[in-house]
Amino acid sequence: MIRIAIIAIAIFAAVPVLAQVPATPPDVAAVPDDAERAPSGLASRMLTPGSGDRHVTETDLVVVHYTLWTTDGRLIDSTHQRETTARFSLNGVIPGWRECVTQMMVGESRRCWVPQELAYKGQKDRPRGMLVFDVEVVSAEPSPTVPPPDVAMPPSDALQTESGLHYKELQPGVGARKPYEDGAVTVHYTGWTTAGKMFDSSIVRGQPTSFGLGDVIKGWGEGVQLMVEGQKMRFWIPEALAYAEGGGPQGMLVFDIELISIDR
Repeated sequence: MIRIAIIAIAIFAAVPVLAQVPATPPDVAAVPDDAERAPSGLASRMLTPGSGDRHVTETDLVVVHYTLWTTDGRLIDSTHQRETTARFSLNGVIPGWRECVTQMMVGESRRCWVPQELAYKGQKDRPRGMLVFDVEVVSAEPSPTVPPPDVAMPPSDALQTESGLHYKELQPGVGARKPYEDGAVTVHYTGWTTAGKMFDSSIVRGQPTSFGLGDVIKGWGEGVQLMVEGQKMRFWIPEALAYAEGGGPQGMLVFDIELISIDR
């Protein structure tokens, strides 16, 4: 059975890899005249325009590349240096970072001058004073901490199996191959109670999960066997197919599952 864990959101979670250090911008020491200034004290300047018309929201889960300097040009951190992106929820970052990124669209790059009041004010072992970020939004999606609008009960367009499992396709997959009953798969998933409380999410952890279908709750085993690779479904799993005997949240549970690969 999948065990339930309370997820702590981490901003920096990557394995260091040696790479070229990003060059320090010439305007890192002070806010330039052409920067946009917000009433909060945040200043920013677009470096590369994005695509689409949807701005990132405060509750989004974003994937970004970023580099952070102090105003004296000291490099603090950079995903480019580690050759990896960072994934995190915007409700878990400093106010200046959140305000900066919510001005942006996917694909956009922006330089943000974050005053100390919007950064690490009063926090020990953190950079002091104004900080300068270069941020590129690679992707953005609603955070799993925000429940789906139909989480309370299966909608009228959901399909139902003989066991009482309800399901609905959110994203089509590819091919026709489906997992066997004793197969193994890799997925991304999020689970909520019907009250809208998220209790587990591989998306928030930023790491997909692999498991055997014989090692999970009955509703998962049955539901994932309906899927093809690349497909994403929402499942409403009755308590009898979930944790009726304990070991997890009680009552009907709702899972969004994306089948990344069939491993066996």
